[in-house]
Amino acid sequence: MKKFVATIEARMTSSRLPGKVLLPVLGRPILGYLIDRLKKVQTIDEIVLATTINESDNPVVDFAKSEGISVFRGSEDDVLLRVVGAAKSVEADVIVEITGDCPIIDPEIIDQCIQLYKYNNASYVGNAHVRSYPDGMDVQVFSLNDLEKSGNLTNDKLDREHVSLYMRNHPELFPHLHLVAPTSVFWPELGLTLDEKQDFELLKSIIEHFNEIKKPYFSIYECVSYLKENPRLLEINKKVLRKGDT
Repeated sequence: MKKFVATIEARMTSSRLPGKVLLPVLGRPILGYLIDRLKKVQTIDEIVLATTINESDNPVVDFAKSEGISVFRGSEDDVLLRVVGAAKSVEADVIVEITGDCPIIDPEIIDQCIQLYKYNNASYVGNAHVRSYPDGMDVQVFSLNDLEKSGNLTNDKLDREHVSLYMRNHPELFPHLHLVAPTSVFWPELGLTLDEKQDFELLKSIIEHFNEIKKPYFSIYECVSYLKENPRLLEINKKVLRKGDT
């Protein structure tokens, strides 16, 4: 049986919103909501925080430990190597790569990507390379061996910073399989990721609403429906530029 491990890339020194992963919502660091959701995915065997050796990341390490998940500390800039180290530290066979700025990711989407990987002959499975889901629902699944192989093939700074970039750019070496959103939640331009202060305000509003109606593990379907019914909320982070936007 292969061991599937979710790695969470998170650090306190975000250039656009420092300390964002520990910003509180209803008295709980927003990173905690992501951890809660990962714990709901039964196909994940273990969760490990992949953070840096910087002293500034001590608070996020302490929080992760208080949540009962594993921690690995590595390079700030060579994120590929950091994720490899994190996976090795818990003896992972397959990496389920998640970034710390996706606090309301749908556990069902994660499980679907894992199932696609399990039952198909692909080296890279995900929903982030071919955009269809809202930004913030991003999952990527690949083996530790394939990530190490890709790392041995490139020293390009961007490849080292963006963990799966080399695999995504070389499907001839790493065959792809992409999870595409159904029509009801096809909304690739919707930003549900935590990049800037306006994103935090939107995510906070969403989390507070669903906690108030006692649905803390709301799905992407419920989230999209809520936002369509309350379009004023979309104005909160409408002007935030995403990576790759011009």
